[in-house]
Amino acid sequence: MSKAGRNSPSKDSPATEVPARDFESAMAELESIVAGMESGDQSLEVSLRAYKRGMELAAYCRKTLSEAEQQVKILEDGVFKDFSLGDDAEDDTSR
Repeated sequence: MSKAGRNSPSKDSPATEVPARDFESAMAELESIVAGMESGDQSLEVSLRAYKRGMELAAYCRKTLSEAEQQVKILEDGVFKDFSLGDDAEDDTSR
């Protein structure tokens, strides 16, 4: 593969050098990779590159979620509590 081919990825070849910008963009890219692989239209080489990129994105997402969970634990005084919305949450605290 030429040097230009590595630096300018096509739609079918995920770029492994570019880090995810944020959690949401990583998830969107991961979903796109999964859809492409599930289609069965990719060559073996493209599928392997997609798999590698997908694993990188999954690791980034796991790390990001773990860091967010740690922040929540710190905010909750080290106790990981269930989060609920609505009037039920207010009723439970007033009892």
